[in-house]
Amino acid sequence: MPHTRTTPTGRRRALREGLASGRLLRMPGAVNPYTARLIQEHGFEAVYLSGAVLAAELCLPDIGLTTSTEIAARAQQVTRVTDLPVLIDADTGFGAPVNAARTVQLFEDAGLAGMHLEDQTATKRCGHLDGKTLVTRDEMVQRIRAAVGARRDDDFLLMARTDARAVEGLDAAIERAKAYVDAGADAVFPEALTGEAEFEAFRKALDVPLLANLTEFGKSPLLTTTALESLGYNIALYPVTLFRLANGAVEDGLRTLTAEGTQESLVPRMQTRSRLYEVLGYADYTAYDNAVADFTLPPGD
Repeated sequence: MPHTRTTPTGRRRALREGLASGRLLRMPGAVNPYTARLIQEHGFEAVYLSGAVLAAELCLPDIGLTTSTEIAARAQQVTRVTDLPVLIDADTGFGAPVNAARTVQLFEDAGLAGMHLEDQTATKRCGHLDGKTLVTRDEMVQRIRAAVGARRDDDFLLMARTDARAVEGLDAAIERAKAYVDAGADAVFPEALTGEAEFEAFRKALDVPLLANLTEFGKSPLLTTTALESLGYNIALYPVTLFRLANGAVEDGLRTLTAEGTQESLVPRMQTRSRLYEVLGYADYTAYDNAVADFTLPPGD
């Protein structure tokens, strides 16, 4: 049946091993469990769950309106169907440090491989928008320490994201990142860097895994995997790419239906029924169901 055959602990170890390998891990953002399955089938190394996408799916802006339990429930649906490690966006931890601690355990229970916490205030916004506000470095350190203290599986990855580049400048962002690593963060996500030189500066300053956020329409260049490998980065993140592609296709389809009164011209661009059934594992479910239906008890003694 098309569900994961691996354990959360195994997937967490796989993520740790991938980060230690020196290879660049490509991590597209899933829109839903189905796209997580497609990410695995197309040979990527890990799956991401973006807070912006999870909010937008509910038709909410990315300003901290979702809750940890909503996000954990969605995450569990995704981890059920993929053998890839899944990293999730935990925003600011959904409250005080004790909330960040609870979030860690909710996300562990959901089968995730790791999460990242950011240093914005609770009234957060997308990392590539202007007008962000940050908590103090000490407050973020408390947030990270609470998360580390709540972790029950040492392989669960705790990543610190800093949004300080756009607010306090590059040097301050690097100093914050160093403090977060000292507080127990396993990896760093420097948000909204503006060029290769800044990516390189972070790599020179920190000896932990680093994530490059390659979101479209943002402040950072869309670096190639070759460039990121040469810079020594560990994760290439494509957080909203699939969501934007899907929404663009939906709008094109609606315009065509309105203009032409039929979907006939759209059919060549659609995923076929047979491919859909292949991904969903219809044949596997049918075989499993038949095996159960055909089961008979052995004769007694």
